[in-house]
Amino acid sequence: REDVEVEEQRRRPQALIDQYGADTARLFIMFASPPDQSLEWSDAGVEGAFRFLRRLWKTTYDHVQAGLVAACTGNDGLSAAQADLRRKLHQTLGKVADDYGRRKQFNTAIAAVMELLNAYGKISDTSPAALAVKQETLEAVILLLNPIVPHLCEALYAALKPGQHAYAQRFPSVDASALVQEEIELV
Repeated sequence: REDVEVEEQRRRPQALIDQYGADTARLFIMFASPPDQSLEWSDAGVEGAFRFLRRLWKTTYDHVQAGLVAACTGNDGLSAAQADLRRKLHQTLGKVADDYGRRKQFNTAIAAVMELLNAYGKISDTSPAALAVKQETLEAVILLLNPIVPHLCEALYAALKPGQHAYAQRFPSVDASALVQEEIELV
């Protein structure tokens, strides 16, 4: 009986890889639980990881179809919504760097990237400044996820920056000027 259960546990990841790909398997495993806890298997969780990666692919594809631009490098000339996205990006960079480096909590890093991609989706502006912030955001999202889903990230980075490779890039750093807020709301 134990041998059958062990064999079933070994086959499950391979079946997942065969159906969804290795990147989906890695994302699900890293997102489902912290590394120091046991993984609770969930077919719905696997499908959710796959949907997220498909959404990232489509978001990047749509951005590339709109035309590639240089990534934003500062807050000058940005609207409030664009500056908010850029602030969210750089807050996420700091959080993910801490999650990967000090805390070793990959699931919370992935969740932060998912939140960032949700914020990206709320910007419908197609001005040059908005496209530059979107370019910066997508480049960072791909580099943040690269340690977990390297195959997908390599393809997406090559689409965003033709001739360059995600694996050859440095981990993105926080721009402190992007974190500055002119106004805050106190309740």
